[in-house]
Formats: sequence, structure tokens, C-alpha cells
Amino acid sequence: MSTEPEWLAPRSLDEALALKAERPDATVVAGGTFVGILVNQRLLVPSAFLSLRNVPGLDSVEVNGELRLGALTRHRSVELSPVVRRGWPALAETFGLVASPRVRNQATVGGVLADADYASDPPSMFLALGARAVARSVRGEREIPIEELILGFYETSLEPDELIVEVRVPGGPHRAIYRKFRSRSHEDRPCVGVAACRRGDELRVVVGAVAGRPQWFPELCESSDVARAYAAAIDPISDVSGSSEYRRRVIEVEILRALEELA
Repeated sequence: MSTEPEWLAPRSLDEALALKAERPDATVVAGGTFVGILVNQRLLVPSAFLSLRNVPGLDSVEVNGELRLGALTRHRSVELSPVVRRGWPALAETFGLVASPRVRNQATVGGVLADADYASDPPSMFLALGARAVARSVRGEREIPIEELILGFYETSLEPDELIVEVRVPGGPHRAIYRKFRSRSHEDRPCVGVAACRRGDELRVVVGAVAGRPQWFPELCESSDVARAYAAAIDPISDVSGSSEYRRRVIEVEILRALEELA
């Protein structure tokens, strides 16, 4: 006989952190879009849920030399925010490409990073922009670069008692682009996602949806043929969106197009 998972609903961040320390096994629920899918498909059988929906102060969009997005900020809020569109237009456009408005009205900034879903669009753009996640626990706070946060399929470097509370994106002049190639419907998850950002002399190219984590090779970004070098370096997965060999061809084409747009 199965038992219903316990529902924990803190009303402050301090209470949420204390509960996470007491119940590190609890599955965190923010927007709940991805967790709901995993539970419905019986891929996740939690003993407890820790809901952050009633925790105030985690849904802010602020600019103070850099962009600061609270962990409970909805995708739709990032997409439509005037300050994000003005200073980080490629980030706003990336969030606007996620699924459908219905999903974007629920899904959160912290959730999309904590879930570490390989086919999510925003993590690649965050990485290309040099963003960091702010993780907090009862022990303190630390910043984690996105390239160090996502380790593999649905796996992060978060400690069991930590919660993502904010994402910080560097400010200053830059040019960035996100290209999402879908092999099926326009609301589909990407077959290949390419995020590219040029900031001064630095070029970052990140490829998503092709492996367990966003693919970024700093040394290859200095290559004379970045697109071909990335296509050779990545060992893409095969799934319903495309075979490994198909993805490899798309990677090269989409990186070429992204760099042409940046230029």
C-alpha cells in the first residue's frame, strides 16, 4: 500500500532552508512543470514535497550592474521584462522560446536550473552569458557558475540541503544569440540549441539538448572553424528528436548561423 508524500509549505525562506536541512530527501516544487511530468510518468516517487510557492521575495527582477533574477521568477516574466529586453535581449528571447505561454506562466528560473533537464533552453543561454546560480542553505550562501552547476542528466552540484535562490547575469556590453532547432512542432523541445555570446574579445558558444549537460569548449571558441570543431568534439545523443549523426550535422550548421548573426 503506497503512502501519499508529505507536503511541506514554508512561508519564509528561513523556514524553507530549515526544512531542507531537516528533510534533504524532499523534492523541491517551484513552478512544478517538470516535476509534475516526472511524477506522472512514475520516474520520480518522492517521500515529501517542499513547495516554495508561499515563500516571498524570490520572484524579483533587479538590475544593479548585473541582472538578478529571483529563483521563483516565471519564464514569462523574464520574457516580457523591459529591463531584461533592454540589457539582455537574447535572454528574454530564449525564455520566450520555451514550450508555450501556458508553461512559461508556471515554470521558474530556479526550477529550470535545479532540474538540469538536458533539453531545456535557458541553461545554455545562461552559460553563454557567464551567469551564476546563488545557492543558500542554513550553512550559508555560495555562487556556482552554471558550467559547474549542471553535471549531467538531471544532476547538479547542489548539496542536499541547498536551494537556488537567485541567478546573477553579468551586465555590460555584449552581443548574444540563441538558435533553437526543432525537428518536429514549433512548441517541441529542441533537437539542438545553440547559444553564443561575444563580450569584448571573449566568445562563448554553448550547445544544448545534445548531451547530459550544456556543451561548452572554451579552447574551441578560439578555433578558426568553431562550428566544425564543435561538431567533431561533441558526441550527441540519439532520441525521438534526432539521431546522433543528424544532430552532429545540425550542430555545425546552427553554430555557423549563430556566428553569422553575431557578426
